[in-house]
Amino acid sequence: MADLHFLTAVQLSEKIKSKKISCLEMLDLFLARIEKFNPSINAIIYLDKEAARARAKEADKALAKGDLWGALHGVPMTVKENFNIAGQPSTWGVPSLKNNIAKEDALSIKRMKALGVNFFGKTNVPLMLSDWQSFNEIYGTTNNPWDLNRTPGGSSGGSAAALAAGMTGLDAGSDIGASIRNPAHYCGVFGHKPSMGILPTVGCAFPGSQVPPDISVIGPLARGAEDLRVATLAMAGTTGRTSSGKHLTLPDCTKTKLNEFKVGVLLEDQNCKQDNELTDCIQGMVDKLAKLGCKVVEKASPIKDTKRSHLVYLMLLRAATGSRLSDEELAKSTERALSADPDDFSYKTVVDRAVTMTHKDWLAWNEERELLRREWDVFFEDYDLLITPVAASAAFPHDQVGDRADRTIPINNGNQPTVDQLFWAGLPGVVYLPATAAPAGLTGSGLPVGIQIIGPYLNDLKTIEFAKLIEREIGGFVPPAGYE
Repeated sequence: MADLHFLTAVQLSEKIKSKKISCLEMLDLFLARIEKFNPSINAIIYLDKEAARARAKEADKALAKGDLWGALHGVPMTVKENFNIAGQPSTWGVPSLKNNIAKEDALSIKRMKALGVNFFGKTNVPLMLSDWQSFNEIYGTTNNPWDLNRTPGGSSGGSAAALAAGMTGLDAGSDIGASIRNPAHYCGVFGHKPSMGILPTVGCAFPGSQVPPDISVIGPLARGAEDLRVATLAMAGTTGRTSSGKHLTLPDCTKTKLNEFKVGVLLEDQNCKQDNELTDCIQGMVDKLAKLGCKVVEKASPIKDTKRSHLVYLMLLRAATGSRLSDEELAKSTERALSADPDDFSYKTVVDRAVTMTHKDWLAWNEERELLRREWDVFFEDYDLLITPVAASAAFPHDQVGDRADRTIPINNGNQPTVDQLFWAGLPGVVYLPATAAPAGLTGSGLPVGIQIIGPYLNDLKTIEFAKLIEREIGGFVPPAGYE
């Protein structure tokens, strides 16, 4: 049973099915690790031990009778705090919502329960899910298991940290600005941002909201690529008023070897200065792919104007998140936007314009998005996938001072605006494409780095399969030291 806690969810399920360990024993293993390691990491901020133990006992009884609940029968799973689970808090890290208790499970939670998992806790987030760090006044700060002085990422930072430290079997998060991909990258685990619209977000929205925001999706985080496939397929599908007439069938990946793929590689861009250690690490991964026969084309760009693409993303992103602002905040943004120099495209000014734009203006930006989607379609006529960084650097030191837009991160011998790395988040995000984050190795400083694998719309299983092949042929999750 050595290192059982670092196995993938699929592997844990096999241990249970073969009766090498009971569901209750496995749950208690993770609970013991939480007691030992979570005080210093603070990744898991809510536990329901009693209900989880009761479900584990039920799972063991069912298995003894030959009744298999699903592919992940009895596997302990945590989930990002914003996912509704009946009777549990869903606060988004907002102090005024501290006592907000969900009345029913999110649809994704119901679908994962049907797969057999045992939800036993929730993982930490930043305020309003709006940071690449995970801290808030309710639950405090989550630290990166690789270096407690650094961020685990955000907004699914607690999810990735819990997986990296071996405190859970599987997790799920949400992503509008790399909130799944970024923590996976910083903590050295896998994460999948699905094609927009294929995983229902019912029960994951900000309290009081019913319509999912533009660009925002939910998806799994895990220690193995096969886990991403299993969880994505479990949560995917139509829902509500469309379910009786529509059915979702994701195309499977017909390619089974790395040398069957042709991938473009875009490691650097004018919109985001890269840390050399990160770029070198990803380049090393790309070189290994080439040696294994993968057809690699470097400096391949899917679109002609990445600067304009990034602006389209920022305008549509901040239009989507602007709905959460108060009337007073919107009035201030309107005043600043009207008084700004027309040639001012600084981040804060772009935000002010985005959150206060008219519907007619939004439609114009959406038209531009459609043109970008067509450019990507043409690109994928020649390429299977595109590989890019997830962020500008490996995990950076905690910095909770002031507004996120004013903070910087260390890049080479200087500092760059934190928000610049939204470019890598938005490249696939604005056009609704699937993107899988997979471990790519460690920097010279010993910090994990991930790559972003972008594929055609609805080809989620292709990006996940490529991550799976990398995991098999080159390597995948590596545990941080000190969590044996």
